[in-house]
Amino acid sequence: MTERAASRTAILVCQGRAVADGRLGAGRFSDPLAIDLLLPEERDIVARVRAGEVPKAFGARMEYELVSATSEVLAARTIAIDDAVREQANPQLVILGAGLDARAWRMPELTGVEVFEVDHPASQAEKRERLGDREPLASVLFVPVDFGKDSLGTALTEAGHDETRPTTWIWEGVVPYLTPAEVGETVTEVAKRSAVGSRMIVTYPTPNRLYRYGRRAMELLLSLTGRTNPMAREPQRSSWTPEAMAAVLSDRGLTVTTDRDMLTIAQEAGVEGKRGSFLSTGRLAIADRH
Repeated sequence: MTERAASRTAILVCQGRAVADGRLGAGRFSDPLAIDLLLPEERDIVARVRAGEVPKAFGARMEYELVSATSEVLAARTIAIDDAVREQANPQLVILGAGLDARAWRMPELTGVEVFEVDHPASQAEKRERLGDREPLASVLFVPVDFGKDSLGTALTEAGHDETRPTTWIWEGVVPYLTPAEVGETVTEVAKRSAVGSRMIVTYPTPNRLYRYGRRAMELLLSLTGRTNPMAREPQRSSWTPEAMAAVLSDRGLTVTTDRDMLTIAQEAGVEGKRGSFLSTGRLAIADRH
């Protein structure tokens, strides 16, 4: 990420998981820690969405719809990513742009796995404060990286990542905020550090003019009505066709094994989403090192 302060989209994502917990993808999705990672004022909107209390005021209604839509996307992509992590069962897991991710605290399958959480120093410091003394199930190593200044490879080496052992990489919700060049540079570094058996899981947006205009309109309306715009400092910088994403990965020795749109994933996972437009613009690709 390029922000110099803690990411506000990380809070939105955590609110989405907190809304979805126990409500969407029954039996497939669970994230009870999400609500605990939110501050009291950040939990208010979660409680309203979970209760179905639709606000009458226009600004509050926009915020309500944003968090509600986010919960559908997060439930679907979390289920798919968790399944892909379990399927490969590698000894190392690197989460790029970890935000308020709680996998190392909620997935028993990660017991004994070394989890490297990579994020901007400000975002990471805030997460650690929110976690308090909660103990993870996995061995967690925090890797602060300012992608505008620091070397990802150097930071991972210093943190103890072993490039000779298979690694699962999660790159969730980050690609939209990077330029194509930055995406290519990151995949190059990941490929260098991926032994045979490694897996990269990446979510990315597809080109969609209607979605782009809708996002801009929502951001403008949130600002005009005095509501917090979590995307204000994190503009979308790239979108990808499946063919373009496959080329970026395969050119660096990572073979795409699956690439599905989020709407299909949601339907297969039993997430009864009402906002197909939000789901249909995103995709999730899995690429392996053979």
